[in-house]
This record gives sequence, structure tokens and C-alpha cells, in this order.
Amino acid sequence: MDFYITYFFIAIGLFGFAAVFALFGVYAERKISAFIQDRLGPTETGKFGSLQTIADILKMIQKEVIVPAAADKWLFLLAPVIIFVAVYMGFAAMPWGPGLVPSKINIGLFYVFAIISVETLGILMAGWGSNNKYSLLGAMRSAAQIISYEIPAGFAIISAVMIAQSLDLQAIANQQGVLSTERILALGFWDTTQVGGIFSWNIIRAPHLIVAFVIYFIASLAESNRAPFDIPEAESELVSGFHTEYTGLSFAFVFLAEYAMMFLVSMIGVILFLGAWNTPLPNIGGAKLATLTTGIGWGIFWITIKTLLLVGVQMWIRWTIPRFRVDQLMTLAWKVLTPLGFICMLISGVWRLWLM
Repeated sequence: MDFYITYFFIAIGLFGFAAVFALFGVYAERKISAFIQDRLGPTETGKFGSLQTIADILKMIQKEVIVPAAADKWLFLLAPVIIFVAVYMGFAAMPWGPGLVPSKINIGLFYVFAIISVETLGILMAGWGSNNKYSLLGAMRSAAQIISYEIPAGFAIISAVMIAQSLDLQAIANQQGVLSTERILALGFWDTTQVGGIFSWNIIRAPHLIVAFVIYFIASLAESNRAPFDIPEAESELVSGFHTEYTGLSFAFVFLAEYAMMFLVSMIGVILFLGAWNTPLPNIGGAKLATLTTGIGWGIFWITIKTLLLVGVQMWIRWTIPRFRVDQLMTLAWKVLTPLGFICMLISGVWRLWLM
């Protein structure tokens, strides 16, 4: 019984985190976009407009959930739930600190990408169930985009997995905590002190993973339907794409899933490439910075800060780069990112053979 109670509270906590992050993310994006475009953003509701998103969600909760007469009712109503749950369940395998994993899974990385791929099914259900040409076109665009960008993202992820030799996200995180004496000497640190910090992150241990990280990050924008890859919900041509017909809480679930997905894909990138919950501060000589800034509390702090920085870059890109055309989007995926990702994977294979 205690087992079920524990996981019930973990589930409630993760849902609360997703909801709070969505509120914070919407407000932050409004302010960031305003700064980039030399505007003020929200200013009236609360101090500096900080209560605007809370007012918006209260208004949304009160709105009626309208099902179009010609829509497939069950598909229409289930689609937002499937879209959100697919993303929400991905957080189950995410390590937040040393020994701090909601559900320890030996193949956690495989599980995460298997479960979030179900989101595509929900988007197709929303497009088809709406019985609206704009919604259907947006859903088809989204499916084509997500499937296309899963290929280079997969190559980039495999590149990191081949270096780590594990699919366990916590194990991958642990490996990026402290460097061995041999690796310290190879990097030029003649003191045999274990330095840790940024020098043990995957992108430093295997520099070709910097390219793999860039490939993954670009693909993650497409997976999240974020600009400049937001053609599935292009308001200039599709009204709002696959969620055109949604109102009230149904629309809220779709919106919540988008922001939860932003955090999830950023967190995966941090775990695979940027040291996970490990500190960026190294031990140098008598200054044991890595040792002093390591622990459960510090782990939560570091992984949250790193992930939020990547989310901030996602927002920055949205308000800086114009939307791609469909042909540009597919050319980038198949002719640029996929070959580069494959090369990174081959280099990782050679790297492992060299270390052996």
C-alpha cells in the first residue's frame, strides 16, 4: 500500500510541476518576446504582469468545452489527454539528482522516447477527430515533421549512448561527475586530483558530441513544434493547426503538453550532453568546488538551471528566426542533420574502439 501511496504523490508532484512550469513558461516567453521586440509585455495584472497567466488559466477553466457537430466526439475529446499524458509520463524516468529518480528504469532513455512518440498519435487523433481541413493538414504536417526529425535526433542520442555504454539515464548522469586520473592527464591536468565539473561532461569527454548536441537541440525544437519548426500550427495559414477547434480545458491540455515537452527535451539534452545534475565547477588544487557543490539539493539546482537555460534559448530562437517553409524543413532534416548525425555515431564507435 505504501508503494502505491508513494507513487501517487510522485505523480501528483510531477503534474503540479508541469502545471507550474507552464504558467511560468508562458509568462517568461511573453516577457522575453517583448524584450526582443522592444515591447513591455504583460504589465497590468499583478506586479510586472506576473499574475497574467494565472488570470488566463482561470478564464480558460471557465470556458465551455465545445465539440463541433461534425467531429468524432471520442477522438476529439481523447486527443488532448493522450498528447499531455504521453509527455507527462516521460518525466517518470528523469533523474533529478544523485539517487533521485521517480521510477528507476534500466532502459530509461528508450522508455522516454518510446512514450513521447505516442504524442504523434494524439496529434493525428486531434486533426482527424476535428473534421476540419486546417486541423487535418496541421496534424499531417506534425506527423511528417516529428517522424523526420526523430532520425537525426536518434543518431545524436546513439552517439552519446555509445560513449556512456548505458541506456540508464541515472548511470549516464553518474558518469559525468568525476574524471579518472588517466582522463585528467590526457586533458593536461597534471595534478592527480579528481577534478570533475565541466571537464567530465560528455561534450568535453568526447568533443564530437558538441555537434551531436546541436543536432539534438535542433531536432528537439521540431519535436516540440517550436518555431522555426511550428508549421503544424502555423497561424498565418492554418488558423491554429491541429488544435484549431479546441476550447477551454481541452486547449489547456494541448498548451500544457507543449511547455512540458519543452522542459522534457531540454532535460534529456542536459542529461546526455551537459553533465546532467552534476556541477559545472571543477576541483582545482585545494579548491574542492565540485565536491562542495554536489549532493541532492545541488543536483536539483544544477539540472533545473541548465534545463531552464535551454528552454530560454528555445524561446529566444522562436522570436528571432522566421518560420521555415516545408521544403526547407525537410531539406534540413534529411540532407543536413541526418548525415551529420550518422557521422557523429560513426565517430562514437571509433572512439569506443580507441578507448578499448
